[in-house]
Amino acid sequence: MSEAQHQRFVFDTEFDAAGDIAYVAPRPKRSFTPEEVEALCQQARAEGERAAITSITAQQMAALSEIARACSQAMPTLAHVAHQHRIGAAELALACGRSIAGAALDRFPEAAAVAAIEALHREIEAAPRLIVTASAELAEQLQGRLDEAAARAGFAGAIQVRSDLGMGRHAFTLDFGDGAGSFDPAAAAERVNEALQAALAAEGLHGEALTLDGEG
Repeated sequence: MSEAQHQRFVFDTEFDAAGDIAYVAPRPKRSFTPEEVEALCQQARAEGERAAITSITAQQMAALSEIARACSQAMPTLAHVAHQHRIGAAELALACGRSIAGAALDRFPEAAAVAAIEALHREIEAAPRLIVTASAELAEQLQGRLDEAAARAGFAGAIQVRSDLGMGRHAFTLDFGDGAGSFDPAAAAERVNEALQAALAAEGLHGEALTLDGEG
């Protein structure tokens, strides 16, 4: 059994050589007035509030740091989701455009050739002959409409329509001696698709970064 530690005996009052009191150790106060009690209570409450505020502030800072870390980790994922959404929207718009253009060409198959003659009237007005080559299906429908379009454009030469089984549906070429023009909706749609994919790829590499609300 270990012996209990004993506190050294100390004197709370010291005297000098002349017998006068040189030092008196402070003694704990054992009684307080109501005013002193109230003051001590207020002091304790204030210290408790300061400690609580300090703890809450530390917890808030830790929570904000965790939120910032989570948002930083989520940003690449959100950017990828946003980019995929843009790709989907662009491809849907392209598909709708193709559908509308295809329906328009089915309804007015000669309209593109008529528009080409009207757009090229300056180039073809002095040509003696205009050769139009188109798919067999389209060639059957072009002659009368092209004669009317050429008359409106001031073209007095002959218009010769030829069919080519190797040409795509609704495609045609115009040959007026000094120049030529062509239209192929399938090839045009493919060029548009390639341009769209290139633009989306460039945006994926260098697109605008996502930012938190209130930033940037």
